[in-house]
Amino acid sequence: MTTATVQGNASPAPRPNADRVREILIVDDHPLMCDALALTLKISFGLKNVRTARSLGAAIEQIRAQGAPDAVILDLNLPDARGAEGIVTLRRQLPEVPITMISADLEAAMISAAMAAGAQGYISKSLSREALVDSLRRMWEGEFITPEGYEPEQAQAEDEARAELARRFATLTPQQMKILRLICLGKANKEISYDLSIAEATVKTHITAIMSKINARRRTQAVLLANSIRLFEAG
Repeated sequence: MTTATVQGNASPAPRPNADRVREILIVDDHPLMCDALALTLKISFGLKNVRTARSLGAAIEQIRAQGAPDAVILDLNLPDARGAEGIVTLRRQLPEVPITMISADLEAAMISAAMAAGAQGYISKSLSREALVDSLRRMWEGEFITPEGYEPEQAQAEDEARAELARRFATLTPQQMKILRLICLGKANKEISYDLSIAEATVKTHITAIMSKINARRRTQAVLLANSIRLFEAG
């Protein structure tokens, strides 16, 4: 594993000390992976309870009902979120909580997108128990962790632009994010209206708000911007 510092104009928010991380939320739709990870964390960090959620939507509902965890471990591909969408959405709910992306996909473009979206780190599902625990502890101490051998694709200025774009996408409401996802799938307003059971006029109102928030003039531009940070596409 290597460290990578995400830079910006503002100083990074203080991260919790690893010893103060007592409540963790794992968001992963694979029961065996989720249970094994929860058991590892309980044993390695002396935790009595590790919260789990099988989807991004379930995680958001749990956070609203039970409060913010001290740290989050997020699977890259969930039933209702792929790519950087999970981090972008959770960052809106948990601006100060370290979020770790975990995946078997170690493509440089995906790692860059996740880090730009606000991940504290990106780790492989194939890590040994010792490497996993060490990486999480370092992240909870404030380090930014990426896989060994990872080389950022973008220059620093482009990384900052990508991070700023991710922050703009994070201002979208859940409904607006659903509509944007359907736009990226090539759906027309009438189809979006049918899929979400809302009036076509409401769809148009949301699209206007989306365009304003992400500073896009056309639907094609909105799709390009979403694709540039791998918002919905993981592969």
